[in-house]
Amino acid sequence: MVGVHRLEGFYWVARTGGYARAARAFPHPITQPAVHQQVKKLEAELGIELFERVGKDALLLTPAGKRLYDFIEPFYARLPSVARSLRADDYSGELRIAAPSMYLHHLLPAWLKRLSDAHPDLAVVTEETHWSNCEALLRGDIDLLVDYLPETPDGVASMQVAVLHPFLVLPEEHAFAGRQHVAPEELADETFIGYPPGHLCDLQQAGLEKLEVVPPHTLTASSAQAILGFVAAGLGYSLLGGLGDDGPRHEGVRTYPIERPRMEYPVWAAWRLDAPENPMLDAVLETAPRP
Repeated sequence: MVGVHRLEGFYWVARTGGYARAARAFPHPITQPAVHQQVKKLEAELGIELFERVGKDALLLTPAGKRLYDFIEPFYARLPSVARSLRADDYSGELRIAAPSMYLHHLLPAWLKRLSDAHPDLAVVTEETHWSNCEALLRGDIDLLVDYLPETPDGVASMQVAVLHPFLVLPEEHAFAGRQHVAPEELADETFIGYPPGHLCDLQQAGLEKLEVVPPHTLTASSAQAILGFVAAGLGYSLLGGLGDDGPRHEGVRTYPIERPRMEYPVWAAWRLDAPENPMLDAVLETAPRP
């Protein structure tokens, strides 16, 4: 038999990607060690491992864990909104979502279509952000932040909605662009086009370090679209995240997936842990993509 109450701890760890995040996202007070204990006891009862560790506080579901999560996720995801709907439906007002340009173009449209189909009267306002703007989230200026978050600050709950994979981006006229594969170290003497200082720049630098590439020259552009435009113009190459197998797309650019070493970066939907009850927020989380 499975201790059903332990499934809640497993659900929140799977949904948030770590024990600390799970403890912060829980709908009632709980400590990180208590969440960890719930998962370990569940694994002991089942006789299998449900997670594999891929970072200091980053966990990925094993194939068995993914099967269990897919089974219980609909129940736990819908439970808060079902409970509220039993009392009263209230989808008045606006839901404010902030995200970088790439997610606004490639992640939000299908997501918001599902939301609109389920709740056609719900009003959503989206805005572009250029950095991990958790401060605006904590101030209440926005209701939901969609972004890669290197760390989740206190007071913020999150769930994973996508995975970024790194891609090497070259001008279409580059001497290597006709190849099936390009090794990043072959570009070590060329100009690298990157983000300005901030967490996206840190992400690129971490990727370059893993690839053991130190560019001699760098050029800065403020967004993924600007970087792609600079690459297309032949000003250099870049390392960009993509949400699909094909990577970022732009006229005049060729992309190559980075297959070794393996690099994956989770994209989170984040909201205030102490936010007032909001059926609109529940609705957008219910329709969120499941990576």
